[in-house]
Amino acid sequence: FQTQPVPNPIAYFMHRSPWWFHQFETLVNHFIELVVPFFLFLGRRMCIVHGLLQILFQVLLIISGNLSFLNWLTIVPSIACFDDASLGFLFSSRRGGVKERVAQMQLKEATREQLPLGCYVRRVVNISFGLLIAYLSIPVVLNLLNSRQVMNTSFNPLRIVNTYGAFGSITKERTEVVLQGTSSLDPNDPTAVWEEYDFKCKPGDLKRRPCFITPYHYRLDWLVWFAAFQTYEQNEWIIHLAGKLLAQEEETLSLMATNPFAGRAPPRWIRGEHFKYKFSRPGGQHASEGRWWIRKRIGPYFPPVNLQGLKKFYADRNWPYAVRE
Repeated sequence: FQTQPVPNPIAYFMHRSPWWFHQFETLVNHFIELVVPFFLFLGRRMCIVHGLLQILFQVLLIISGNLSFLNWLTIVPSIACFDDASLGFLFSSRRGGVKERVAQMQLKEATREQLPLGCYVRRVVNISFGLLIAYLSIPVVLNLLNSRQVMNTSFNPLRIVNTYGAFGSITKERTEVVLQGTSSLDPNDPTAVWEEYDFKCKPGDLKRRPCFITPYHYRLDWLVWFAAFQTYEQNEWIIHLAGKLLAQEEETLSLMATNPFAGRAPPRWIRGEHFKYKFSRPGGQHASEGRWWIRKRIGPYFPPVNLQGLKKFYADRNWPYAVRE
């Protein structure tokens, strides 16, 4: 849970659970993802069990981590595991309603009466789509069996099937980029006061409780979290972001949780600092001080920049130059 982009309070306590609980979590995760899918081929009841387990598993992920809409989208295919009889309670029993019409269709099928033409058309369409998906999945399966498998790649122009993975690998440490601004004329002055910008959900302020979001996606928080795995040269957009903060651009500031220079003159310089974050221990010294996080400075992420210095940087990339109002 420490590796997720926007941890929530439940993730905080689950992260500090005993070792045996984490082993149990891992066992359940492997069972749900590697064994339960085969329940689909074991008849109606096991298919329903598959749907229930998959949905419960995704709900657990929703309440224990903030992966925005990903888990909700994963629930959608599991709904197909429930047939008309198992979902009947959702519909009205009034005469002529959906429930009665479905019952009549099932009765006709059971007595081998002539079914409506639409039922046969639907069967043909379903079988055709099944064969198409099976054919298009061949390169995907071969890729999964390959020792050099490629993630997040589509193997056909229709983009119907592809390999998807939220993460290529999971890190054991969480690093964060913290943006800081100062009004000092000299950014290298040891007495310069640097004030931090907080994002809406990404870890920053050590005393701010991790937020709980779903299914909304704080994309800027997510991108800054990923940028921490690389250098700012590989993520030039973060310098663009710094320029917009220097210019006090309202649209950009609306994406931030706090603006330390609100109601004041904008900062003269902005820099990026690189920190390693980890959860504080419940009942420990840091937690007793109201800190949810403990952090340690790794070093600078990008050096102090100002608007004048960014002018050529913007021009070389054909970016609109940020100007203070």
